[in-house]
Parts: sequence; structure tokens; C-alpha cells
Amino acid sequence: MAQPLLSVENLRVEFPTRHGTLVAIDDTSFHIDEGEILGVVGESGAGKSITGMSIIGLLDPPGRIAGGRIHLDGQRIDNLSYEQMRRIRGKKIGAIFQDPLTSLNPLYTIGRQLVETILTHSEMSRARARKRAVELLVEVGIPAAERRFDSYPHQFSGGMRQRVVIALALCANPRLIIADEPTTALDVSVQAQIIALLKTLSREHGTAVMLVTHDMGVIAETADRVAVMYAGRLAEIGPVQEVIQRPKHPYTVGLMGSIPTIGHRIERLIQIEGAMPRLTDIPTGCAFNPRCPKAFDRCRVERPELIPVETSEAACWLYDREREVARA
Repeated sequence: MAQPLLSVENLRVEFPTRHGTLVAIDDTSFHIDEGEILGVVGESGAGKSITGMSIIGLLDPPGRIAGGRIHLDGQRIDNLSYEQMRRIRGKKIGAIFQDPLTSLNPLYTIGRQLVETILTHSEMSRARARKRAVELLVEVGIPAAERRFDSYPHQFSGGMRQRVVIALALCANPRLIIADEPTTALDVSVQAQIIALLKTLSREHGTAVMLVTHDMGVIAETADRVAVMYAGRLAEIGPVQEVIQRPKHPYTVGLMGSIPTIGHRIERLIQIEGAMPRLTDIPTGCAFNPRCPKAFDRCRVERPELIPVETSEAACWLYDREREVARA
């Protein structure tokens, strides 16, 4: 069996505070294969973005990786120094963030930023780097790329700036791209173009993509597999159509039920009662148990690990009970 491009094993991320240590990611494991798009979904505060930032080595202090391992292309990267990680970031891992203005320097032209990034991670001449930069702008769909090369970020629309950020992420032909809400605040037509671009990268370049988003429509259209996070842990992970059409974990069932469906008129959408727990108040047992309509005694005292269910895995004691009944 081929080795996954990215392997995250038992990841634990902590934020020390004056009032104690907050655990943002708790014993989370998953992998992404070469050329695969893994969608990561969940409510705000579930730990999606922190997981991505941990992989790329950009956790904001005092956040720290307190346990587990992260391997990229067979190399362990979670224990590297800042300088070692800086060389990998951009060369082997690219990043696309929600707001392109946070990734682009407003004082430099788009072309200069692309060229400097290419020169940082390769031994090209400046002339060859310029040619490559123009090629990247064409590849991500910037019209009149040669002419727009000397434009500044504020001279581009939001969708065009996001394309430039994707071009920056591709400068060194990375093996993995962390895309954190790349289509948020873009209109539907631009979202579709960004989705098509990510799928092309995955299919034609073998680039693995970790796609963090709230938008299940984007996940359904883009991802091969989807991981559902809740309170810093994986609630469910599996093939995208399996998770969307036949969700296993009660939290995933609630998420899918809260999405309106075109052509089906219903009186009321499913609503998940309550809210995501604060990091200072994670419940004992399954973190979802106070909100879960199917919780029973074991859920309140013992935390479930991922349990295989058909082609997915769900961290829910319901399926352990089903296995016990089947064995009886």
C-alpha cells in the first residue's frame, strides 16, 4: 500500500494561559494521499484552521504542538526548527488563506511578489523567474497576464486576488496545499472557478489539498473525502458522497440536515440544539453528548475513538453497541 503524502498521527495542540492549558486539538489522526482533496468541515471553533496551521508550522504563540507526529512525504516536520520549516513552507507546502490581502504585500506589484517567491525556492535566473511568474498567472486564469504583471494588489478584484494567492502557493510546485476558506466572500461564479482550479491542480499535478471550509456545497463539488471536526477531534471521516448522503455520527447528521435542498420543500430544517463547547469546558466522554439526541450513559463518561462503519469511520458509541449486538 502506497505511503500517504501527508500523515497526521495523534496531533495535540495546546494554548497555555494564566488559567491553565487549553487543548485545541486533541489526539487527531488522518492522512491525505497524493492527488487527493480532503475537505475539513465543522462549526467555528472546531479546530479546522488550527489543524492546518499546525501542519504548515504557522501556529500563533503561545500555541504549540504538544504531542503527536506530522509526516510529509516520509519526512517528519512537526519537530523541525523555524528555519528548517521555513524552507519547507512554500517549497513543499503551499498555503491559500481566506483573505488574500493578508497574503499579498500592498507595496509591491503582483509580479515582483511572484518573482521573489520563485527565486527564494529555486535557482532560476531573474528572467526565467519572470517568465515562470507570467505562466503561473495564465495558469490560474488571470486575463492579460503580461500586462497585469506590474499591477498592485488593490488593482485586482477579490476573485482575481485569490487567484494570485493560488499562483503564489504554486510557485515552487508544492506537494501539498493547505487551503483555508479559499472561496469565502467570493461570488458563486468565482467560487466555481476557484473550485475548478483546485481540482485541476489535484488531477494534473498530483497536488494534495487540505480544504478547510464551512461550505458543504464546496466540499461536495471538490473533495474526495471529508473529515468532520467537533471540539478539536474528528467526529467522522469518509468518502465525500458517503458522508453527505449517509452520515453516521449524530453531529454530521445534524450538519447535513441543516442544509436546504433545492426541489424539496420542508417546513423546518434540522437544528442542532446548543453550541460548540468552549475549550475551558469540554464535556467528559463524547464532547457532543450534551447536544446529541441519541446520547446514552456511556457517551457521558467514556470518549469514543473512530469506529469503522461501512466505508466511513465515526467516533460514536452507537456503532460499538451495534457491533456488540451483532457479535451476541
